[in-house]
Amino acid sequence: MTVERIVRIVAGAFILLSLSLGVEGSPIFQSSNWLWFTVFVGANLFQSGFTQFCPLEIILKKLGIKQTCH
Repeated sequence: MTVERIVRIVAGAFILLSLSLGVEGSPIFQSSNWLWFTVFVGANLFQSGFTQFCPLEIILKKLGIKQTCH
């Protein structure tokens, strides 16, 4: 699995989890403040598309995860 794929999976999981915890209709609702985490992840994805800076990507590279499929 590549760095880019892991970043996408983790970001998607964080968004789904924070929505599940932050939306009142959810069976695991905790607080609407969890929606701020959704905003943070979305904003980070947005800025990384322009700047190529992603903290998780840096961590995964340091752990030795391969960057490409080749």
